[in-house]
Amino acid sequence: MLHFIDRLQEIYSTIQKNKLRTVLTGFSVAWGIFMLVLLLGSGTGIENGVKNEFRNVATNSIWVHPGQTSKPYKGLQPGRQIEFTNADYDEIKANLDGIEHLTARYYLWNTNQITYKQEYGAFNIIAFHPDHKFLENTILRQGRLINELDIRRTRKVATIGTLVKEQLFKDEPAVGKFITINGVPFKVVGIHFDDGREMHLRLIYLPVSTAQKVFGGGNKIHAYMFTVGTASVEQGQTMEKAVRTKMAQRHNFSADDPKALRVFNTVERFQKFVNLFGGIRIFIWIIGIGTIVAGIVGISNIMLISVKERTREIGIRKALGATPGSILGMILTESVLITAVAGYIGLVAGVAVVELAAAYLPKLDLFQHPEVDFRVAIGALVLLVMSGTIAGFVPARRAASILPVEALRDE
Repeated sequence: MLHFIDRLQEIYSTIQKNKLRTVLTGFSVAWGIFMLVLLLGSGTGIENGVKNEFRNVATNSIWVHPGQTSKPYKGLQPGRQIEFTNADYDEIKANLDGIEHLTARYYLWNTNQITYKQEYGAFNIIAFHPDHKFLENTILRQGRLINELDIRRTRKVATIGTLVKEQLFKDEPAVGKFITINGVPFKVVGIHFDDGREMHLRLIYLPVSTAQKVFGGGNKIHAYMFTVGTASVEQGQTMEKAVRTKMAQRHNFSADDPKALRVFNTVERFQKFVNLFGGIRIFIWIIGIGTIVAGIVGISNIMLISVKERTREIGIRKALGATPGSILGMILTESVLITAVAGYIGLVAGVAVVELAAAYLPKLDLFQHPEVDFRVAIGALVLLVMSGTIAGFVPARRAASILPVEALRDE
């Protein structure tokens, strides 16, 4: 212990003689770690922002909307509007392998008059099957969601968003009460919340069979969507292609007509973002490690200069009985100490800046919650210690190989 304290005192004395040089060299190491942490935190913030855009939609889902044909097909002219029916939903449900959850949608937009007692408002309506809850991040606040029995019995029930509840019911309980939708009474069976877009809080959800029957939809649906479980990107693309083929056969359009169907494949899109951020992380590490290496080179150079300046001192030590191992340990300890202290300062500064950014930066859609993984911080510290050892090894070996006679002759 006393030997280690003596060594630290020697290192402190050496640093005191070369303050500016030591500070500048330590700054280069601290800056490298600081930039690495800052880049990693920023990368995480951007990644969280992009993932946040998917928080409202299942990332293993395929959404299918009818479009308008853009190619002639079997004597039919382009420009035909494709319309889905319940039969399309039934076809996909019965004959498309790999589906986990499936729902169709029937929309009632813009013209809905919703009233409760003397309160009223205009809200959009989405009618669907119970599996909707697996496609969007709908959170139940009170009551229940639409279920299969509601579909089969075409029940006049509704779940309403939290903002609908606030506008129509104020502080009064809503579940179990009746609202009037375009003159037709519906029983409120649930209140839903969504941490995605605010527009979802102003939606009213109905059973698809009820909405079709009550509001003149017949057997028409406006879209259908399904999840694909743990299917890979390639399997998701195969299912998308199968959907296009089946719909092309049913509605007489070319399967390669890009505008006849509007398909949103979140499996493929989400994986693209995952791959993108994998590449960004690699790029960040390359830049960060490159900056650290520049600092390491600086540490190695300063230690070589230190050994050169202390050649006579090292010779005297060896003449008095110091072993090559003790000389090697002295130089390595100095190198590791400078690297570790400077790197730790850079690490703490980087983490502090990232935390301040997370706390005080305004919330942006594509940049949220920048953070540094604890494991990354520990890895950076380990990297620092290894780097300090590597930086000091060559100068230490040179110091350990100095012959006392030659050292004492050094001017």
